[in-house]
Amino acid sequence: MTMATSEAAERFVRVWARGWAEHDVDALLELYAEDCVHRSMPFREPHRGRAELAAYLRWSFAAEQVSDVRFSTPVIGQHGVAVAEFRVLAEEDGEPSTLAGCVFVRFDGDGLAVETRDYWHAEAGHREPTGTLFLN
Repeated sequence: MTMATSEAAERFVRVWARGWAEHDVDALLELYAEDCVHRSMPFREPHRGRAELAAYLRWSFAAEQVSDVRFSTPVIGQHGVAVAEFRVLAEEDGEPSTLAGCVFVRFDGDGLAVETRDYWHAEAGHREPTGTLFLN
């Protein structure tokens, strides 16, 4: 069964918004192909496969208390690619922080993420990013 990129992308952002807010690593991993490649930062080594992605997510969530997660409606490109902006309000080590960025996702025919790449920036305090293109 082939899943449309738009359907896969909408599911991806919906599950990520809930999964990030609840730190539900298992729900997030279900979005990814077994042999996925996730790049969390442009100059960091990629996380290859679900096991490495799971370890990265657990590490990433360890000191974070999330109060609000928002993803934009995905923008659909060619060849199974979608892009979405995100904004997360959290507290890390008791201090308020905001994480804002975007994720690029390439899906396979089953609607699973085979490759993801994040670009993000963290800022002290709770803020709304300025100049976002798609974030509602």
